[in-house]
Amino acid sequence: MYSSKKKGLRLSFNAPVTLVFVGLCVAARLIDMLTGGAANRAVFSVYGSSMANPLTYVRCVAHVLGHASWSHLIGNMMYILILGPMIEEKYGPKSTAAIILITAVVTGIINMVLFPRVMLLGASSVVFAFILMSSITVREDNTIPVTFILVALLYLGQQVWQGVTEKDNISQMAHIAGGAVGSVMGFLLSKAERKSRSR
Repeated sequence: MYSSKKKGLRLSFNAPVTLVFVGLCVAARLIDMLTGGAANRAVFSVYGSSMANPLTYVRCVAHVLGHASWSHLIGNMMYILILGPMIEEKYGPKSTAAIILITAVVTGIINMVLFPRVMLLGASSVVFAFILMSSITVREDNTIPVTFILVALLYLGQQVWQGVTEKDNISQMAHIAGGAVGSVMGFLLSKAERKSRSR
């Protein structure tokens, strides 16, 4: 007598940090809608403010959760959902969370120092950190991938060109800073991973 058990389809939370980050971004958007835009101004954006104000430090991190519209949010989340799981599988949840946090803090500080009157919000800096980082996740020992060089040149060239020729609401500074963080973190994590494998 032969019997078999059929396994049903199950949901797999393959990238917890990525999914939590996306969930927080959606929640921030809903909260901002319910408060008529007050939440973005108070918490989910970063701009020059007194260092004695506790919210200044919150905004320096939370600005990557805020988005100006649903289209702004969806555009960023599509890239996060594509790139995030790959990076999280490669480097682990803790490193992925660290990348998001460091990118938020770096872009927040730069914006407060250089553009104190500009209200910066959105996860585009994290997106570009992931883009640059994903291009170097397959590095071999002592080599710099040609794909990374091409992505970096095209990306940086595009951002510089847009910064010079266009007047829009997209912060090229945040994109460049995010890409720089992703590049540095990618090289450091790749180096650490190779050392651990060689032991």
